[in-house]
Amino acid sequence: MRRLFRVKEMEARLKELERLNTELIAEKNRQDELDYAWTGSLGRWYWDFESNTVVFNPLKVLALGYSTDEIPEKIGFQFFTEKLHPEDYDRTMQIMRDHLSGKTDVYETEYRIKTKSGDYKWYYDRGKVTKRDKSGKPLFIAGIVFDITDRKKLESELEKKNLYLAEISERDSLTGLYNHRYIYENLEIMIRDDKYHPLCVAVLDLDNFKSLNDEYGHIHGDRVLQRVTELIKADLHPHDIAGRYGGDEFVVIFPNRELQNVKTICQKICASVSGEYASEKIKLTLSCGIAVANEEDARGLIHKADMNMYEAKAAGKNRVVFATDVAKE
Repeated sequence: MRRLFRVKEMEARLKELERLNTELIAEKNRQDELDYAWTGSLGRWYWDFESNTVVFNPLKVLALGYSTDEIPEKIGFQFFTEKLHPEDYDRTMQIMRDHLSGKTDVYETEYRIKTKSGDYKWYYDRGKVTKRDKSGKPLFIAGIVFDITDRKKLESELEKKNLYLAEISERDSLTGLYNHRYIYENLEIMIRDDKYHPLCVAVLDLDNFKSLNDEYGHIHGDRVLQRVTELIKADLHPHDIAGRYGGDEFVVIFPNRELQNVKTICQKICASVSGEYASEKIKLTLSCGIAVANEEDARGLIHKADMNMYEAKAAGKNRVVFATDVAKE
């Protein structure tokens, strides 16, 4: 009985080798048709589906930090799949299942795989069922794998740089608030979308700032602008959008805020600024104008708030104005 088992085992192994040899010859004939670069290639792999035996270039395993004597004599598909990053596992397995079932022409994916030391490397893996039985069941799959860890690192660095460039392109360099362009673009979107209404805009301008710059210089003036920025942001909610409109003028967009609520917030901001500089030789305060979105575009709405801000200055500064309403701090 044992001898019979050994014979059957040898027959199965011979069939595996026969299938592999057949596919290697066919693969050799297909090599000239490959349409991808070989940079980072860890070589080809071949999966005998029936016996779940994977034959491959040892580079893939060596790249994971294992030595050649740590590679099992027989490796199944699970040797690699059990090392997939948890976030990549379901997606990768579904891609493979879709190809094995004939839903896709090729198996192609990128995934992270755990190294012996516990970190992860990125691989690009591409394969194709090269032989099926009469019922369509896969018998043999051939593929190629690439180490794309360095490429992924470069992509990550580039993404961070792009995010940084996007950030600085929409932020004021001195205060960190959104800049003039960003305020206009987002206000235009909010005006057209009812989900942001009621929508208010406030323009806040520092009183006596020119005198402070003349007295103490622009470096001191810059520090004041940074401190005023902190005071403005302290009274805002996360969904409010604050920007530096230019010079010593600020703009705040208040989506989904009723006028009375916005007036209360702006009055608190004005009180914070006047209290901060009450003991200074040059007493800084804020004049604020508020406008509620109606039929205007972004430019028209900010202009309306700006005119109300000048009303506040004309009425004695350090106050909040909406239309002809004057609310003294």
